[in-house]
Amino acid sequence: MRDREVQALHRGRLGARRRRRNVLWALLLAGPNLVLLLVFVYRPLLQSFYLSTLQWNLGSPVARPVGLGNYVEWFTAPTTGRVVTTTLVFTLATVGGAMVLGLGLALLLNRKLRGRGVARTVAFAPYVLSGFAVGILWLFMFDPRYGLVQELLGWVGVASPQWYTQRPWPLVMIVVVYLWKNLGYVALIYLVGLQSVPQDLKDAAALDGASSARTLRSIVLPLLTPTTFFLLVTMLLASLQSFDIIKAMTQGGPLGSTTTLMYSIYEESFVNGRAGYASAVATVLFLMLLAVTAVQMRFVQRKVHYA
Repeated sequence: MRDREVQALHRGRLGARRRRRNVLWALLLAGPNLVLLLVFVYRPLLQSFYLSTLQWNLGSPVARPVGLGNYVEWFTAPTTGRVVTTTLVFTLATVGGAMVLGLGLALLLNRKLRGRGVARTVAFAPYVLSGFAVGILWLFMFDPRYGLVQELLGWVGVASPQWYTQRPWPLVMIVVVYLWKNLGYVALIYLVGLQSVPQDLKDAAALDGASSARTLRSIVLPLLTPTTFFLLVTMLLASLQSFDIIKAMTQGGPLGSTTTLMYSIYEESFVNGRAGYASAVATVLFLMLLAVTAVQMRFVQRKVHYA
């Protein structure tokens, strides 16, 4: 009996040493990344929270504490409702449009077509381009007098809208360009998901007499839910933080019709110089992103089917 107790004590000590060694190895391997996250992510985040409680103009040596004054000002500002509405419309249009069109493009590129490899490369190419460069390019294409879009509409007898000045066309223009730039990325991710669907399941459905549409609805789409969930999270976060195309094409105008939350942070900070107020808006946007991600992880992921 005494020997068993000694052996158990010895095994316990060995297990404790092994656990300590594993913890040390984990800290050694993950330590550099943790330090980088603390310095370049969490420290600026906490500093932004602190700045949001100050009335501080960019470059000024003096900052006055105002508590929640910046938040109260933002929630009561007459432009806040318009900015939030624009952000929601832009996000829903770009995310929903990219998901639907990207899936359709992926289904097309998954077929055995001649030149399929070249078509995949061409479809993905806009995603790697600079957003600012894409905005400048499309700015000329949307010119209502000399642009390519005006020429194409003229062929079918339709006059070109005033894309730059007449609502809601500036926001429509931004959505179209954003979709064009990101469509290839969504299609590529969906294409990878389509190629992972077991062929024997589709063959069995065909033998049972299921049509292509029924196979897509009952087999392919359920097996694509992990891919859809991933794209929904990443595209939603990217859309809420979009800035470069708006800056290049409309600069938030006309009359704030394309000003999103992200662009208003830039405008308040670097145009109006109100760094404290801009930090409060950035905090609101961060909390919105956090809430959206939490909802997606809590409820949307329940409907994800992992094979």
